[in-house]
Amino acid sequence: MLDAIDLSLSLDRKTYIMELTRRQVQLRELCHQVYMQKRSAVIVYEGWDAAGKGGSIKRATEKMDPRGYTVYPISAPVGEDRTHHYLYRFWRRIPEHGQIALFDRSWYGRVLVERVEGFCTPAEWKRAFREINSFERQLHDAGVIVLKFWIHISRDEQLRRFEERQRIGYKAWKLTDEDWRNREKWSIYEQAVEDMLLKTSTLNAPWTIVEGNDKYWARVKALTAMVEVMSLELDYEPADPAKKEAKKARAAKKR
Repeated sequence: MLDAIDLSLSLDRKTYIMELTRRQVQLRELCHQVYMQKRSAVIVYEGWDAAGKGGSIKRATEKMDPRGYTVYPISAPVGEDRTHHYLYRFWRRIPEHGQIALFDRSWYGRVLVERVEGFCTPAEWKRAFREINSFERQLHDAGVIVLKFWIHISRDEQLRRFEERQRIGYKAWKLTDEDWRNREKWSIYEQAVEDMLLKTSTLNAPWTIVEGNDKYWARVKALTAMVEVMSLELDYEPADPAKKEAKKARAAKKR
């Protein structure tokens, strides 16, 4: 599945700025509808280290009302979260009606890092596929809009980004020894990702695979998917700023 992804897809900066702004404005309108209709949304970002999850989340939330969303950066469980079922800490973070939760990594850690690093038994991570599908089905049945993104980059592109982080002081904090260790297990993680995508992409909560070698393309694709899915779920068509501008231009020419 991953080998078939076209990582050469890209956008030039002019198109990127235009499409980014267009989708951000539409998403802001849809987020207001989430509030008005008393729905809620869960948006999951998974992907390789340095794939651009944080940058994509930043662009998604840039024009949202800050009162209407929460971003959860997920790392290893600590304290009370360690003493409960792995889904416990995520149930606690499911948003109330009218709110949106964005997860920078998520419950899929059970079938990715915990599987590969041996933090759970084979029986536990194999069972997790059914548990996760049931969890997401319950969210969907309760009216929660569920979006899931896997941001995919090539191994060469990941190396380029790691080396860039090493060189640039204000980016160095993003790179850890663990990132380098994970990179050595690329093929093992790749198999885990393939299994995850195959076994947890359901009608209720399908995966959107985002080609991530070009960050401009990745950010716009994720935003476009959000607008399309939320428009359908909310039965609401947001205004299109691009069409408004085109209409103004045509009117100006007639004058």
